[in-house]
Amino acid sequence: MQKGIIGKKIGMTQIFDEAGKIIPVTVIEAGPCVVVQKKTAENDGYCALQLGFGDVKPTKVNKPMKGHFDKADVACKKTLKEFRLDDIDALNVGDILKADTFAVGDAVDVTGTSKGKGFAGAIKRHNQHRLKETHGTGPVHRQAGSMGACSSPSRIYKGKGMAGHMGAEQVTVQNLEVVKIDAENNLIAVKGAIPGAKGGIVCITDSVKA
Repeated sequence: MQKGIIGKKIGMTQIFDEAGKIIPVTVIEAGPCVVVQKKTAENDGYCALQLGFGDVKPTKVNKPMKGHFDKADVACKKTLKEFRLDDIDALNVGDILKADTFAVGDAVDVTGTSKGKGFAGAIKRHNQHRLKETHGTGPVHRQAGSMGACSSPSRIYKGKGMAGHMGAEQVTVQNLEVVKIDAENNLIAVKGAIPGAKGGIVCITDSVKA
């Protein structure tokens, strides 16, 4: 991984390319992010950069976190994320990363928290089929049905698709194309959809499959 930045999902829109084709894009407010800490192999066992995004009042952070920001001599930040970059020597604590870290045409992975759906049934959660609605099926058309055999193995296998909590989990969408960058306003437009609701925090990194 060579590049990474924290951003906030603004929403979706569409733009036109040179040929006049419509491209659906998601607009992300990427940065400015400040380097809060450098993790090194000597001290921490691995190399990484800790970035901070979104200013917050010092009264809104606890004492240990305030000391952490004071040590780096940076303003208190709302979000902290680590990025394991290949070369961390190029950046130092206090440096600012902005949207122009990436360029038009780059392939990126975007990680965010998906929208929470609450408690969902097996049909919505795992795309299972309904039961038939005739011949005495009764009031269980949308229930999961048989869980498996009875006396053997006398249990339900792990991973069985059942009703339960859906959404509100970390999701990564891979290999999205950077279509447009507005460096002045720290905006990045990526082709397609990304996880989460408007205003959600996302991490943008180089694509591992590019």
